[in-house]
Formats: sequence, C-alpha cells, structure tokens
Amino acid sequence: MTLWTSKTLSVRASLRPVLACAVSSGMALAASLGAGASQADESFFSFIPGGLIVSSSTYTGTAATVAIGQTLPGGGGAIANGTYPNVFENNTVDGSFGVTSPIILRQYSLSRDNRSAFLVNTLNVTERTGISTSFSSKSELALNLSTSGSAVTFMGYNAPINTLDVSNSNTPSHVDPTNPVALTYQRAIIQLNGFRSALVTPVNAYSGNNGRAAILNDLYGPNLYYTVGNAGNGSGTQPTIIVNNTGVQIAKPKTPDTTVVGAPQGTQGAATGFQYGYSVTQNGYVADKSGKDDNFRGEKIFHNTLYVTKGSGSNGVDTVYQVGAPGVLPTELTAASTQFAILPGFPTGLAKSIVTDPTSAKFATTNFHPFGIWFANATTLYVADEGDGVNTAANAANPNAGLEKWTLTAGTWHLVYTLQKGLDLGAQYSVAGLPSTLNPATDGLRNLTGKVNRDGTVTIFAITSTISASGDQGADPNRLVAITDRLAATSLPADEQFNVLDTANFAQVLRGVTFTPSEDQDDSRGYRDN
Repeated sequence: MTLWTSKTLSVRASLRPVLACAVSSGMALAASLGAGASQADESFFSFIPGGLIVSSSTYTGTAATVAIGQTLPGGGGAIANGTYPNVFENNTVDGSFGVTSPIILRQYSLSRDNRSAFLVNTLNVTERTGISTSFSSKSELALNLSTSGSAVTFMGYNAPINTLDVSNSNTPSHVDPTNPVALTYQRAIIQLNGFRSALVTPVNAYSGNNGRAAILNDLYGPNLYYTVGNAGNGSGTQPTIIVNNTGVQIAKPKTPDTTVVGAPQGTQGAATGFQYGYSVTQNGYVADKSGKDDNFRGEKIFHNTLYVTKGSGSNGVDTVYQVGAPGVLPTELTAASTQFAILPGFPTGLAKSIVTDPTSAKFATTNFHPFGIWFANATTLYVADEGDGVNTAANAANPNAGLEKWTLTAGTWHLVYTLQKGLDLGAQYSVAGLPSTLNPATDGLRNLTGKVNRDGTVTIFAITSTISASGDQGADPNRLVAITDRLAATSLPADEQFNVLDTANFAQVLRGVTFTPSEDQDDSRGYRDN
C-alpha cells in the first residue's frame, strides 16, 4: 500500500498550463514508510523539488470515541460524545482534553507568482510509523528543514490514534505524581530525508505537555536535534525532573533521553524562579513559576545560531530569544552553561501583563504573541503573531497580529510594520459541514517559512490562527496563506496583501509549513534558513 495519495484542488484555468508539468510528475510519486516507531525506516520516497510541505491532521474519532458522562483522563465527566466538532466542548470540563489523530503531510506545487498552490498528494505518516499528533493542540507539528536543507523534521506522540489526553500525559522517567493525566507516552521526532529514509526517534522530553518543533543540525558538527516545547501539567511545585524536561532540548537520533539546554537559574526545587535557560529575573522581575519561563514553541537556526519564541502561557515573556552566543550552537557539553537573552528591541513585558482589552492604550503596546520566525537576511526578521485568541471583532483588530517585519539597526531590532491586508482578521468564513455558529475567523499567523526572490522581494508562506465559538479553537479548520513583500521597504506597502492558498476542510487542521527537502545543496540553498 502506498503512503502518498493524490488529490486535486480546483485551480484557475490560467494556472493549469503552469502546473501541468508539476502535477504530472507529482501524481507519479509513491512512498512507503515501514512500521515500527522505535527504529529507523529505510524505505524510499520522493519530494517535488521546490514544492511546499504543510503538516496537517484529520479528526478520525467517532461518537464511540467518547461517551457522555465517562470520566475523562484529565478529570471531569464528558459532556459531549466523540463526534466532531462538539467533542471539543469537553475541553471546558477537562483542561487537558485532546484526541490523538493522524499526521498527514500535504505536498503542493506553486504557481510562478506564488499566489496559488496545487495540492499534488498527501502522506499519512501515522499509518506506517505509529506516531500521531493531538487534534486541537495548535502549537504542534511545526516543520523545519535541517541546516543542510536535506531533511525535514517535526514532533508527535508514540501513541495510537483516538487516545484521549495524550498531549498532557507523562513521559517515561519523568512522571509527575500531581499530573491529573495518569498516562505515559513518549514524544517522538520524525525525520524525513529528501531521497533517502525516514527516521523516528521516540524521546522522553516534554512530560505533561507537548513538543512543538525540532530542527536537525546536519551541517555543523555531529547530527543533533534541537527541540522546543513545554513540560508540566501538575499542581504545586514542579519537580526537577519536569523543570529539566522543558524548553530547549538536545536529542540524538535513536536516543530517548535528551539534554536540557540553558544555564540553571534560581534554586533547584523551589516553587518559583527555578528555570533552565531564561528567567524573568534577568529583566528585573520577581521570579514566577518554576519551569514555565521557557515554554517555547517556535525555533529557527540562522547563521549557526539558535533562536526560539515564546507566545503563550501566563508566565515568562512572550518574545523572541537568542540561545547562546552568535554563531555557536549549544552542544551536550555546553548545554548547562548556555545563556538565553531576549533580542534587543523585542518586547520585554511580562506575559501576565498583556492587556487584551481593545479599549486600553496598552492593547497595542503589550499584545504580542510570536510563533514562527524566518530570517530573510541578517538584518530582516519576519515574525508570525497569532493574536490573543479572544473571540471578538475588536480583539481581532490587534495591530500586531499577522506578519511582523523587524529590521536590525545599530544592534537593536525595530518593528517597522505588520502585514495584515488580505487576512481579513475577525471576519468569519464558512467551512462545508461546519455549523455556522462555529464558523472560524482568522486571528493571526502561527508557523511560517519564506524565500528570497531575485527581484528584491520575499515571499512568505504561513498558517493562520483562528478564533471561534468552539470549545477549543485549536480544532478550527484554518488556512494556508502567502504574501510577497519588498525586502527593502521600511513603511507598510499599500499594495501588498495575503492570498489564501488553501483552507482546511471539515474536521481538518493545518499546522506547519516548509519547503521540500533536497539532497542537492544547490537546490536547497535558496530555502534553508541557515
């Protein structure tokens, strides 16, 4: 049974000749990933050169997946059965609620002007690896090219589909006795190479929460994964085995135990101030909950330097960080002494001080929620801001939500403008099969990637965030969008706007985006981020 399946999207007639060659070759692609999540898979498969890969998931549960009244793993009795979309109303009684679902990669070819995309085929990763994602966990499945551009990596769970509350389960050797979800499942890193093999590495990181992203360094020194995520779902003081299980981790292929990156801050075992990496005390604030200042979700390696983002949770600072010294990636030997710092010029206010009242003067100055990042060059950084998630039209008008463009001048980063036109922030759109009362609206952007064009522009591809009346907005069908920006522009261009390339169907979500990996260094150089 082949793992790649072909699907056709309607495209404008004028684009069909442009896409005909790519479509013809794309439909001939076939791949098969062998079973067994605990070992390397040596099967072969292909990617379209210059194509776009989007990670996604489709809810596969049925009414029987959850029974009304049953005790949920995270606590509380189910108020809805397993039928989508109402199943996620259970999030209102079980804050850990989620249902594992298959990881599906969607491969697109692009029109010459990057304003349209054609879905060539899909790859069901879970079907053969056993690695799943948690449906409605919006921070998962970021896609990253390796530093050489020859592989793409992402994270999931070593758990069967339609299992409840896995995203807040413990991991082996890092069991928190106060975690209400008394389940244990490993997280996993999946590496797909352009023309070689797929490798799955189950890991014990991010107990009680989720791994969000992984990048393979296969260009500078030994092959290592750099991962980001969050740990801890218990009450009271977080144990050391949870605090050292969060934030940035270094993993080795086929090795379950990881190494936390970051110099220890505060006192081990303390309820507040004990962190590995960044602590709010570095910016003069009173220490907050241990292990939560480093709740990272986005990452990028650029010029051999690791950068990470934080944009959710009530602890720490929602901003962009540099990990270690410029040009030096941390290693297992240097991990314990690696310093974290907020990029000069980026927000330094506490997450708990963010103002979501749109009538407040502080709404525009504090309301930052960075997710994915992409460097166009050493002095231009694009940041996806997902918005504050508050389901009102006024909140969707957040001036920072969308695509922020930052430039570096005299050692300090400056926000020059935010691209929003075409996103239609706060405007509901319909999805076939979804009740109109649950129609989502775009609230901002999550993951993104980009490329520098020969004419002095850049094209950014991104995944939207949503707001809706759903019990869990992470379950909303969202969109793949693109925009082209003049790289040298320092004021908001009036003629630039986003184009919607694809919208997830009923019971589907889109998560990460990157270009296809390539074994050819010349082919991959235009897309890789280092």
